[in-house]
Amino acid sequence: MALTIDATTGTHIGDRKEQQDRVAIIPSKRVKGTALVVLADGAGGYTGGAAAASQVVTTATNLFENFSPKDESPEQLLREIVVEAHTVIKLNRLLTEEEPHSTFVALLLQPDRVDWGHVGDSRLYHFRGAELMHRTPDHSLVEQLTREGQIKEEDRHNHPNRNLLLQALGQSEVPEPTFGSSTPLADGDTFLLCSDGLWDYFPDAELAKILSTLPPRKAAEMLVTGARGRANGKGDNLTLALVKLAEAPVQAKPVADDWRTQAPPLPAR
Repeated sequence: MALTIDATTGTHIGDRKEQQDRVAIIPSKRVKGTALVVLADGAGGYTGGAAAASQVVTTATNLFENFSPKDESPEQLLREIVVEAHTVIKLNRLLTEEEPHSTFVALLLQPDRVDWGHVGDSRLYHFRGAELMHRTPDHSLVEQLTREGQIKEEDRHNHPNRNLLLQALGQSEVPEPTFGSSTPLADGDTFLLCSDGLWDYFPDAELAKILSTLPPRKAAEMLVTGARGRANGKGDNLTLALVKLAEAPVQAKPVADDWRTQAPPLPAR
């Protein structure tokens, strides 16, 4: 079954003084129908977080340029991005008084499958229609406490250590990414990558409803606007990337390599 792809990104500075999130959709120049979506949420120092997140995207872009599924597995590529970006961020840390680090989440799309990897608490959601197929587990203290039953899911948002990460690029230890995949792809598959400045305001069921009923551009607008409204003037940077697959119309040319990336209009600050 031929699938078409609609993809978009959205970002907002929130109520912070600096935007430290970064996002990119990178079509392959070598392999038809293949693309990498990467999102990073930086932190540490006035400019350190932004530099760390930018380094993640730069590293991903450079390594993906030479990616060939014949020579390298998706997991190998994603791990290499994490290790190299982590190393560079740590080296930069030695040259400054800042303590930069960054999350990482990436989606590798190929014609017959998707693979993903993540470090930290930037998330990937996979919906098939309105059904949640997968959500990446945060590498955070609150996620661990919730999984162990020490706190309830509904209490995690108010926990005093809710921003404490157990893994991030640039921390003392080399991070160990968590990987996932889905194959075959299907009509209605939707992938949402987002920073905690967005997902913190939406339960899974609400995300499912929005993403299954709206095209990516409209969905992105609604999510950004909703997060801003619910933040009540205390919102973090928020960033997202949306990829939605649909069955190609009869006689239409599949556009698996035609990435229509759009940054949706964002609400006024």
